[in-house]
Amino acid sequence: MASQHSADGQYDDPERNPHASASRWRHQESSAFRRHAGQAHPQARDPVSTEGTTGDLANFLNSSRVEPTGETNGGGNFQPITVAAAVSNGEQQQQQDGADADEGGRGELPADGKEVVCGPLLNYRRMEQNRWYGSVLVVTKGGGQDVLYQPSLVLRRVGEAASVASQNGVNGAVGQDANAVAAAQGTQFEGQRLYSDPRNTFWVFTIDVPIEAREVKYEYEIPDVRYSREHKPRVNSFFIPAADESMRVMFHSCNGFSVGTDEEAFSGAPLWKDVLRKHERIPFHVMLGGGDQIYNDGIRVNGPLRQWTDIRNPKKRAEFPFPESLRAECDDYYLKNYIRWYNSAPFALANGQIPQVNIWDDHDIIDGFGSYVDNFMRCDVFRGIGGTAHKYYLLFQHHLPPPPSTYTSDHVDANGDSPGPDPNQLINTFVAEPTLGHQYIRGLKPGPYVAEHSLNMFTRLGARMAMLGIDARTERTRHQVNYPETYKLIFERLRKELADAVSSGRPIKHLILLLGIPIAYPRLTWLENILRSPIIGPIKFLHRRFGVGGGLFNQFDGSVDLLDDLDDHYTAKTHKTERRNLVEGLQKIAAEFSVRITILGGDVHLAALGRFYSNPKLKLPVEKDNRYMANVVSSAIVNKPPPQAVANLLARRNKIHHLNGQTDETLLDFFNKDPGESTKTADHNHCTMPSRNFAMLTENSPNNAATSTNGEASVDGLAHEATTSFIGRDGHSEMHRGEVHAGTKHKSASDGHGRGNDGSLDIRINVEIDQHSAEGETEAYGLTVPLLQYEKPATPGSRPVTGRSTQANSEVATSQ
Repeated sequence: MASQHSADGQYDDPERNPHASASRWRHQESSAFRRHAGQAHPQARDPVSTEGTTGDLANFLNSSRVEPTGETNGGGNFQPITVAAAVSNGEQQQQQDGADADEGGRGELPADGKEVVCGPLLNYRRMEQNRWYGSVLVVTKGGGQDVLYQPSLVLRRVGEAASVASQNGVNGAVGQDANAVAAAQGTQFEGQRLYSDPRNTFWVFTIDVPIEAREVKYEYEIPDVRYSREHKPRVNSFFIPAADESMRVMFHSCNGFSVGTDEEAFSGAPLWKDVLRKHERIPFHVMLGGGDQIYNDGIRVNGPLRQWTDIRNPKKRAEFPFPESLRAECDDYYLKNYIRWYNSAPFALANGQIPQVNIWDDHDIIDGFGSYVDNFMRCDVFRGIGGTAHKYYLLFQHHLPPPPSTYTSDHVDANGDSPGPDPNQLINTFVAEPTLGHQYIRGLKPGPYVAEHSLNMFTRLGARMAMLGIDARTERTRHQVNYPETYKLIFERLRKELADAVSSGRPIKHLILLLGIPIAYPRLTWLENILRSPIIGPIKFLHRRFGVGGGLFNQFDGSVDLLDDLDDHYTAKTHKTERRNLVEGLQKIAAEFSVRITILGGDVHLAALGRFYSNPKLKLPVEKDNRYMANVVSSAIVNKPPPQAVANLLARRNKIHHLNGQTDETLLDFFNKDPGESTKTADHNHCTMPSRNFAMLTENSPNNAATSTNGEASVDGLAHEATTSFIGRDGHSEMHRGEVHAGTKHKSASDGHGRGNDGSLDIRINVEIDQHSAEGETEAYGLTVPLLQYEKPATPGSRPVTGRSTQANSEVATSQ
């Protein structure tokens, strides 16, 4: 882990995006755009608007892989870095001190440990014993075994968020208690080293504050340090919800650009500006990252895997070793790419002010990781980069110490396993002892390709909400998403947490399930059948012998290229049983605890709203339907959307599917219009929106002041309409009051978002209006998810029994 910097600084420039590529293989721009880009003053191009073929679908699903251009003799202009084991510790430090343009460092002075090259990054962890727990991470220049400088953090209570308290009409306590007074004067937290090598040191500050009767604002700063970026504020602030309130949630995914994307055509990452505008008006308490918080695919285009990517023969590519020298180069790439992206405005402004909770997905490693054929996924290179990416995923996204070393083909025994930490990676390197907070649900055994245990999460999101995040990448193969043992652990923990909440008198009313990929989403079975059919065999043979159909086949393992993308989806045929078992398990949880489950998923680069629900023949109103689960599909906040034709094709595939005999699913007609004055979808398409977007979720708190816009009903003119009026409707119609007028005219899309008091959950997807605007203006689309008041089906001669929503009936529900 004590690798050195690349000699030519090819990806050392923190302002340079390593994903920018002139390649014209996979994620290529149109020929018209290439001609346009060659003009003297190129302008950002309009979105692709072709429609009517499946060619765009293939291009879109292939969108994040690019074949390198230029030389094929070992890396083009990429220069290997110095192997850590080949130099002494003193030489390493001299090279470090003299390095130019490294992670924001200026290079003119020796590292003193006071230059912050990335951060501060703010994370939320959990709530326990009426306290809020979080962490702040900074990355400083220089390090190693010895401590250059130990920073400290000062946390101050600014005061009650008066505007928000007034809006909610909450009568909190007057004055401040002793804890609040002390916090106002400032509390100092000492930094703890997570990891340090001659390049950088990772410092974490574990912070906690009391939860008070009113929403409170805190600010923090790290004195006596220098920041490598002027846009990073020296003082950051965040908000803690009131004791009897749930958190206001922001959800995002696909936070980066695929390789080869013309970023200027999409004005960079402007939607983070809209996030900050909304946060300034009514602050978010947490932002949930649904995977692909960073795109590391450039590692094989202009990074150290260039030589490996250039190998045309899949067999030779699979046999390519991953020695310590290559590991050190890849380690350097992941580190610098994280520093570049997490330190780039406007995302960098948000990640220091809105506490984060993240899961990861394939692009946090490399595109498609886990979904290629098994024997190829087990090759040295994939095992090596899986471990290296996991290292920085733990550090940057979870503020956890990494394993002492990661996989190399140099350090394996006769069985191909690593016999303990690799001493070559520990030269002048400090790694803290492993530690996990109570919010984690750790898998029982390592993943098949990432030799680490999955990290799933359960954490409370305030008074009546909680979040379950499933790590669907560490254990993933082409035929499974997670081990059966992991699901067993997750459901055992979930039942315990929900039961404890009931026993405490503060039951969870809304459970947010965080997934990397949508689970209620149109099938593409017809495409899977074609690509797996016998007709592909002769074409594959011609491809191997003569290169026929090169664009159809995967340059990693020689398989049909689209299959790894399709196999990544829960709706793939290979995951059908696993998907059904997961959904049915959630339905049982919903019934047992009368908790409404709402699912968040990203990955697909468009917005949509899927739903599971009881078969209309069961005549079950949504308010009592434990099978009703909305799947908010929100992506990407940064990456380019698919062409119109792809979104329209998916809309054509929006059939009513049957998960089982009792459960149906389909997408809601959520988009009553295109954003702004644009034309992004066909007239028939009201369920998929090919524009960048992010989502907001806010509880209509029972503590809110009663208004004429209570919940959803009166806003839509349905205040006195009986719930039973929706019984028997299918998923192509509104199924409850909260879905009536879903879209731009809904209460949740207005200033009334989250201001009702019926305990329901307001959901809003904010959709980019104009990709050419650097300000990232959005149009809002909303709906409301009702509380679940589950009643156990009555048997002859008995009365219905509700779920475990109160302690009084918990024993009854358990016995049944």
